[in-house]
Amino acid sequence: MSVRIRSEQADDIVHIHDVIVAAFLKAPHADHTEQFIVRELRRLGALTISLVAEEDGLLVGHVALSPVRISDGANNWYGLGPISVLPERQGNGIGSQLMNSAIQQLKQIEAKGCVLLGDPKFYNRFGFAPRKGLVLSGVPEEYFLALLLEGDLPQGEVFYHKAFLATDYQ
Repeated sequence: MSVRIRSEQADDIVHIHDVIVAAFLKAPHADHTEQFIVRELRRLGALTISLVAEEDGLLVGHVALSPVRISDGANNWYGLGPISVLPERQGNGIGSQLMNSAIQQLKQIEAKGCVLLGDPKFYNRFGFAPRKGLVLSGVPEEYFLALLLEGDLPQGEVFYHKAFLATDYQ
């Protein structure tokens, strides 16, 4: 079976929701609002990059990227997340394919860098690492990771889009 990574299309939205719900259903550190975050990013026009992984016509994965604000005024930085793969397809390289495609898309739009909250064991292989001086309030520094793509590393606090406060009641 071959996996194809492509940009989301309007017909994918319901399936993306389902993939995200399934992917985070048993995740120990999830707050189970990930699907609402993507919905709000899309609704507010802040879903800069939205890629899906498709296998034999079925969506099996998704990754979202949106702009972040950094207190030192650095611009053109993005937050990656959530990234989702159906539980039965995890461990087959789909997440890695989504990550590599997302990084390529960031380079194409001339992003300066990307941040994410996640397991360093997984994300280190893509160049993400904790960066001294770049922080996300309330998060242990070893889980807040950044990838510098161009220029100098900003110094300051990172703020995700307000859509990251989304709940199912919005």
